[in-house]
Amino acid sequence: MQEAVKQRFFPGAVLLVSLADEIVFHKAYGFANLFNYRKMTRDTIFDLASLTKPLSTTLAIMHFVQKGLLELDCPVGRYCVDLKGDEKANLTLRHLLGHCSGLPAWKPYFMRLRHLGDADRLPVLRKWLKDEPLIFSMGKRVVYSDIGFMLIQWVVEEFTGYSLADIVNRMVYAPMGVSGLYYPLTCDRHHDLALAATELCPWRNKLLVGCVHDDNAFALGGAAAHSGLFGSALSVYHLLQTLLAADKGALIHPLFDRRLIKEFFEPQAKLGRPLGFDTPDKTGSSSGKHFSAGSIGHLGFTGVSFWMDRDRSAIVILLTNRVHPSRHNTKIRDFRPTLYNAVMEAIIGI
Repeated sequence: MQEAVKQRFFPGAVLLVSLADEIVFHKAYGFANLFNYRKMTRDTIFDLASLTKPLSTTLAIMHFVQKGLLELDCPVGRYCVDLKGDEKANLTLRHLLGHCSGLPAWKPYFMRLRHLGDADRLPVLRKWLKDEPLIFSMGKRVVYSDIGFMLIQWVVEEFTGYSLADIVNRMVYAPMGVSGLYYPLTCDRHHDLALAATELCPWRNKLLVGCVHDDNAFALGGAAAHSGLFGSALSVYHLLQTLLAADKGALIHPLFDRRLIKEFFEPQAKLGRPLGFDTPDKTGSSSGKHFSAGSIGHLGFTGVSFWMDRDRSAIVILLTNRVHPSRHNTKIRDFRPTLYNAVMEAIIGI
């Protein structure tokens, strides 16, 4: 980790490792902000980017499935009347969570949305989502898709009448007793001293500190299904540890039945990806080579990641601000598997 900072793989980072319900390593490195030389601390809050997908949106869907209010294999047109008459009405939440919907990976919607008034952006985006053609047949291929999660948000908010951020905060995090994970618009803004800086954004003309980095999420007000969640390594750990305990049967959790957790955590038939989470690739995985096949995890564009080995009860969380001051620093790609290998070799004795 010290060498990675010296080699400028990222300005700073926090690494947290747990084994068998015990935190065995938790340390901060480098700088949270290069412009004022503010050091990273273990409590630094990060833009969690696409960790929003498993740690927020997916848990919201799990909650409604557990309650019997949503079904994974029902066409989403049943829940969102505005989609009726469109081919995407036949998509299911399983398609969307498993990234096999046929929707493209990403589109620069923000380039047009930023010129609209705040009140006009969401209805315009939803028209674009409805008009977005599928690029392959649903259920036939896996293409990791932000757009698929934007559609999930539309379905959930249309069906419930609540914002996704409100749903997650009130119906998931609060009952779980998890604090420190939040969308900036739904809680009091933390002081800049607690936040890791991200990009010196070329089109917003400012250094982003406590403001979501993802361009499309920012254009939508900051709280999106694909990105927008903020939190510290410790807050991510508490959430993951609760899920792991429920998965192992060590905790009977009222929000998440063990069978439901396994349905989301296990790779789906044929396409091999869990729902909302990721699993290690057989070769060249960002998790390295030591995580067991049943492990789950996820990456985020800002330089954040976690991997949870369900068989060994090990959790490794690496949060960095690699996009500070520019997203063009991609050195973390080679570093991540090296680090995860070293951690697993140290704690498991591989």
